[in-house]
Amino acid sequence: MTAAATIRIQQADFDIAQEIAALTKGRSDVGAVVTFSGICRGSENGEPIAALTLEHYPGMAEAEIGRIAAEAVGRWPLQGLTAIHRHGRIAPGENIVLVIAASAHRQAAFEAANFLMDYLKSRAPFWKKEHHADGSQGGWVDAKEADDEAASRWKQAVPKRN
Repeated sequence: MTAAATIRIQQADFDIAQEIAALTKGRSDVGAVVTFSGICRGSENGEPIAALTLEHYPGMAEAEIGRIAAEAVGRWPLQGLTAIHRHGRIAPGENIVLVIAASAHRQAAFEAANFLMDYLKSRAPFWKKEHHADGSQGGWVDAKEADDEAASRWKQAVPKRN
């Protein structure tokens, strides 16, 4: 059975426990669930921030994340995959992104979640703008070379599906 991926881009916060329960409800074939939650930090490069604003192109962002999720489902034996990304103004301590991978075994769940997150950081069409704690507007946050390097390792590694 091929796993279905749930992709949501939303302004509202999400409840991690509820999302795990929704993904695994009634599934006796799930032996491992791996989650990653990204949270807004209170500082960026040592400078305090009051918030981040995340923008995206509706439709394009969902399609790109869906493409990445479909690739993960094709590469690993998953029972389910969820990716939720918020947009709008997000304060320090608030959730930004959630990735959940469910599989019969932990290794597939770990690798799929890592793969999806690496690609979300480097390829998903989101833009971040900082709002400094002193009230000034920060600039748009540039992509990090380290994120591209992390995603590039997956071009080499093609796991064997069980």
